[in-house]
Amino acid sequence: MEEAREAVAVALGCSPHEVVFTSGGTEADNLAVKGITWAARDRRRQVPHLVTTAVEHPAVLDPARWLAERGDVTLAVVPPGADGRVDVEEVLSALRPETALVSVMAANNELGAVNDIAGLAAELAERGVPLHTDAVQAAATLEVDVARWGVAALALSAHKFGGPQGVGVAVLRRGLPVVPLAHGGGQDRGVRSGTFAVGLDAACGAALTAAVSDRAELRPRLVTLADRLAGAVTALEGVQRSGPSDPAWRLASHVHLLLDGVDANALSLGLDAAGIAASGGAACGAGAAKASPVLEACGLQGTPLRLTLGWTSTDAEVDRAIDVLTDLVPRLRTSRGVAAEVR
Repeated sequence: MEEAREAVAVALGCSPHEVVFTSGGTEADNLAVKGITWAARDRRRQVPHLVTTAVEHPAVLDPARWLAERGDVTLAVVPPGADGRVDVEEVLSALRPETALVSVMAANNELGAVNDIAGLAAELAERGVPLHTDAVQAAATLEVDVARWGVAALALSAHKFGGPQGVGVAVLRRGLPVVPLAHGGGQDRGVRSGTFAVGLDAACGAALTAAVSDRAELRPRLVTLADRLAGAVTALEGVQRSGPSDPAWRLASHVHLLLDGVDANALSLGLDAAGIAASGGAACGAGAAKASPVLEACGLQGTPLRLTLGWTSTDAEVDRAIDVLTDLVPRLRTSRGVAAEVR
C-alpha cells in the first residue's frame, strides 16, 4: 500500500503524505470541493465563496451547485471561451475576499482543451486562494506535476491512464484543512476512513508509473494520428474541428468535431454498425438526450462527434475511421436532405 502511495507521489511530484486513494475521480473531486469549502466555513465562521467553470465535469459542478443550494457556499461559475479554455483573468475577476477555493479542470474531457493551471495557481497563490484541479483527463498524455503547477488539490481516476475502474487519487497539500466526507477509523490522516483497497490502489500506482514512462513516446504518436484523422474528416463540407487551434493547449488524444446537417442518432448508429467506437459527448453523459452543457457553454452548434485515441490505437484503425466517416457523413447529409424535401 505504501509502495503504491510512493509510486503515485513520484509520478505526480508531491509527497506520499499528500496522496489519498479514493474510489475514483468523482470521489476525489467531491472530497476537495466539499471538504475544503466546509473547512473554510468552519474556520472563518462565514459562508465561503467558491469559483469554478461552466465546462467542469459533473463531479465538480454538481457538488458545487449542491453546496450553493444548501447555502454552504456562494458560487461563481466562469464561462469558457469558444475553444473550451478558461481565461485566467476571467477567473481572477470572479474572486471575492471570502473566496475559499477555485476549481478549474486541467483538461476538458469533451473538447480536449488544456488550461493554464500553473499560471492560474501562481496568481491565486499571491491572493492566498487554493486551487483544485480535476486532472482526470490529463494524466495519460500531459505531464502532471503538483509542485510545478502549485495546486493545493488534484483529482485523478486510474482507468483514464490504464489502471482499473473503481480507484482514483486525491492529492491534498499537506496542511490544507479538509473536512472528511466519511468518518470511521481515521485512515489517511482522518481524511478518508475505511479499509484500504490494497489491490486496486497497487494497480493504480503501477498504471500511473507505466503511463508516465510511456508518455514522452505516446504523445507525439497520438498527435500525428489525431491530426491525420481530423485533417481528413474536416476536408468534408460542413465539418470542423472544435477546441483550441494551438496544439500546445489541446490533448493529443482527442479529436472533437462539429458536423452540419447530420442527424446525431443516425451518425451514432452508422458508426456503431461499422465498428467505430465514438461518442456524441462525454462518457458520463451517455444516453442523455439533452445537448452537451460544455458545447452550450462554449456557444458551439452542430452535431458533435468525439473520437479519442490511446496506447493501442494504430494507423490502420485511423485509416478505417477515415474511410467510414468520409463515406458515411455525405450519405447521411444527402439522406437527411431528401427526407426534408419529402416532408
